[in-house]
Amino acid sequence: MSTTVATPDPGEACVYCGSRIFDHDPICVRDCDDDCGSPAYFCNYACLSAHIDDGDLTTGDACAWSPDDGDRC
Repeated sequence: MSTTVATPDPGEACVYCGSRIFDHDPICVRDCDDDCGSPAYFCNYACLSAHIDDGDLTTGDACAWSPDDGDRC
């Protein structure tokens, strides 16, 4: 899977809060399970985390593990 790296526009807004990403500590996220579509830009990890929590994006995306299990994921 290949993708092109490009610097976003100086006025690019955070997809979560709408702030300009370069006024903060920007993060670029791509969904590479769906052909590495357009990137989503977040102004910081707090907005990315809030976006994940609000969308319940971690549900069902991790293996189940118990300390009593002999196997790991």
